[in-house]
Amino acid sequence: MHTNAPAVANELAHLYPDAHCALVHRNAYELLVATVLSAQTTDARVNTVTPQLFDHYPTPTDLANADPDAVARIVRPLGFQNRRSSQLVRLGAALEDNFHGEVPRERKQLESLPGVGRKTAHVVMGNAFGMRAITVDTHVGRLARRLGWSKHKAPLAVEKDIARVLPDADWTVLCHRLIEHGRRVCHSRQPDCGHCELAQLCPSAAI
Repeated sequence: MHTNAPAVANELAHLYPDAHCALVHRNAYELLVATVLSAQTTDARVNTVTPQLFDHYPTPTDLANADPDAVARIVRPLGFQNRRSSQLVRLGAALEDNFHGEVPRERKQLESLPGVGRKTAHVVMGNAFGMRAITVDTHVGRLARRLGWSKHKAPLAVEKDIARVLPDADWTVLCHRLIEHGRRVCHSRQPDCGHCELAQLCPSAAI
């Protein structure tokens, strides 16, 4: 176990006590759809289109019966609108046909849905259903390597390393805090080590 991990987790909890999922949602269905849409774009941008999307298609059944062209017009600001709209309509249909219009809780069932991989499944499991789930996005992967928790780039390997160094942590909240720190301080190209509260604990800090 890397000796800095518990101290880093404690400091992150102090720095970001209110860290939470940045995708605006009211239920598991909305979170699932928003997370699928977040591929290749930002959470902030997704939040600009989902209010209209969910106003028109408030349930999986509504989405399954939607006109793909109408969905495409709503999600157009995100790019790849035709691919996204087709994927969303198929997602609604899969929820309706295979899960009685309910979002499943199990990872394998979630991963059976169009557009849903391990990361999306973990977002839904952790934030909609309160399970402990490690979501390795670009921020979490980058910080795990810089903090010395992992040497890997593959998300699954990073996920296993985080689980190993912090086996008892609330992984869902921990990932939100890592993401927040990555956005605010530990940037991809130029980390702001001089203003980083974790610098004394970080083996990569340039101080």
